[in-house]
Amino acid sequence: MDNLFGDLRLGTLRLAPLGARRRTRPTALQAATEYTGRWGWSVTAGGPPTRTGGGCDCIATHCAAPGLHGAVGPIAGPGTAVHELRTLCAADRPLLLPAGIHFDVLDVPSQPGLQALVRLERMGTQVGPVLASPAGRLLFFVAPGTAQRLPDLLYRMGWDDASLDLACHGVGSYVAAPPVALAGLGAMRWLRRPCRESAACPPEARLLLGTLAYACHRTR
Repeated sequence: MDNLFGDLRLGTLRLAPLGARRRTRPTALQAATEYTGRWGWSVTAGGPPTRTGGGCDCIATHCAAPGLHGAVGPIAGPGTAVHELRTLCAADRPLLLPAGIHFDVLDVPSQPGLQALVRLERMGTQVGPVLASPAGRLLFFVAPGTAQRLPDLLYRMGWDDASLDLACHGVGSYVAAPPVALAGLGAMRWLRRPCRESAACPPEARLLLGTLAYACHRTR
């Protein structure tokens, strides 16, 4: 199995098709409209960064919205009117996706995450949305409830005793959503953009977790 994992770098991995990417960076309002209207997700707005360099005051392992979720606004759900989204996005507040509602997020280092992504797609596994964080992490969107079930899933797969750099963001967590930039690091970007199917029904974590855990263990 080892030879199926290449030495990959984020800059060389295939990104989303050109037709699926915008030529110009969308505004927070445009992104919020797409997330709520097209993908059926909920969004909210965070506060100004509390730290530089991607740090955060919360106790979460590998926070997916570092320094941005200290003053979270109201949550806007699917179908929210544009004028309400405009108010939400006022004053250039960072756009956040609440985890645990429509999806949870598996969070791994970029290098093993890239290796696992290539392996999964070679096997024909339907991978859902994947975010690349400038903090050196990849975020795999999976079915909601995964964070609560993660210890049991790892136990059933035999990874419960392994030291894995693998976290999961669920209820009460937030993910910085493109076009948000993390202070001093750069912008969040889609490595695999959502589509109608993957946004509405992200994959079950068990379909990805074994490959992600192996890649994290192999490169720890």
